[in-house]
Amino acid sequence: MDLTSGWTFVAIVGEGDPLELAGTNPWSADWVPVAVGNVTVAHPSYPRQHHDLPVYKLAGHEPALFFAAGELSNGAWAFYLPTEPMQAFLAGYC
Repeated sequence: MDLTSGWTFVAIVGEGDPLELAGTNPWSADWVPVAVGNVTVAHPSYPRQHHDLPVYKLAGHEPALFFAAGELSNGAWAFYLPTEPMQAFLAGYC
């Protein structure tokens, strides 16, 4: 499984634990799925483990805030943000 370029690891947190993406707590907003397919990222602590994560944007956030997130293990969520070129692609896509 090849890794998807254009994504940067942000954090692994417990579900609902404090986290900010561009100054916004993602747990306090609706996540809108972005129909670009999943991205494949490496686990930050175990790079040989690859995970397919969906891409979302936060509802009501301007400019659009895109991110990839998923539950890697029971209650442990990983978050990734797009690089600037990927952000521009996603903004043009939606």
